[in-house]
Amino acid sequence: IKIHQLKKSFAFGTAIACDEYVHGDKRYQDFINKHFNWAVTENALKWDLMERNRGVIVKDVAIQSLKKLKANGIKIRAHNIVWSMPKYVQGWLKALSPNQLKAEVSKRIKWVVNDTKNYVEHWDVNNENIHGQYYQRAVNDRDYNLEIFREAHRAGPNIKLFLNDYSVVSSGSFTESYLEQALKFKNGNSGIYGIGVQCHMAHDVPPNPTLIKKHLDILAKAGLPIWVTELDVYTQDENLRADWYEIALRALYGHPAVEGIMLWGFWSKRHYAGVPATIVTGDEFRINAAGKRVLHLLENDWMTKTTQNVGQAGTRFTVDGFHGDYELKVFYDGKERTDLKQSFNVDSNGKYVTVRV
Repeated sequence: IKIHQLKKSFAFGTAIACDEYVHGDKRYQDFINKHFNWAVTENALKWDLMERNRGVIVKDVAIQSLKKLKANGIKIRAHNIVWSMPKYVQGWLKALSPNQLKAEVSKRIKWVVNDTKNYVEHWDVNNENIHGQYYQRAVNDRDYNLEIFREAHRAGPNIKLFLNDYSVVSSGSFTESYLEQALKFKNGNSGIYGIGVQCHMAHDVPPNPTLIKKHLDILAKAGLPIWVTELDVYTQDENLRADWYEIALRALYGHPAVEGIMLWGFWSKRHYAGVPATIVTGDEFRINAAGKRVLHLLENDWMTKTTQNVGQAGTRFTVDGFHGDYELKVFYDGKERTDLKQSFNVDSNGKYVTVRV
């Protein structure tokens, strides 16, 4: 009896450059479709890029990318509705009165959630709100961040809403503050689903799995799912980079509160940090040592494939397997019994399968 995992349930994904995915390099598009089951829009859904000038909304490529991802069976995280860091707030917004600003935020929430709700599973709502509080300060309401979440939840009640911030796992600078914020949202009738932790690891420093676990343990006290939303490590040495990605991925994947892991890009030509953070290099589109390591983890070490020899009736056996879709094949005297092939899904409840030969 051969048991082979076909597809993983755990979310492994990447940030995508939407323009490249829609009408760019086919190797880039094929790599995403082949190796990831989730994607996140890196830039194309950000407000400052969609509506640089008031009332002039640029969305065609973003929506095309969502449609194409969905057609390829890839689930989508949308990033982000508003961004609380002042440098990412458009000048025309900064010129508005508090009431005018709130009206524009409400309008933004409604149109962007409505335009994307048939495609996306998640929204990062108010990006980096630990580090920036532009909207709360501009309207003089410290709880306005809760209202932004509530409005997003009303606009898309089936979409899972996230906080998203940095230096909360990769370093511990803001971990306790982030826990406090997560609890505020959880207890504030905000519609929050989960906590996004960016995980841009420090440049030229190996990830520390002990500290990663410590910081995740603290955030897990909120009782909300955690998603790693923007993972990268950074070193020029691609063999060292392979080790560092493995250290980070094992620490993150191994934590029970973590539901998904997103790389913040993979190809050096379309990555904000360039070659030292990437798993695919250059115009030649070479899967480098870090890429080979990451793909081996995702597609070999963390997938289940086993063969069991069964010699008599009534034999039972147990297989430890990763969550996902499976195929079971029966071979007798060296030939497959195609009539006995089964397909099934394994989740946290396990799966009991009976084979009658």
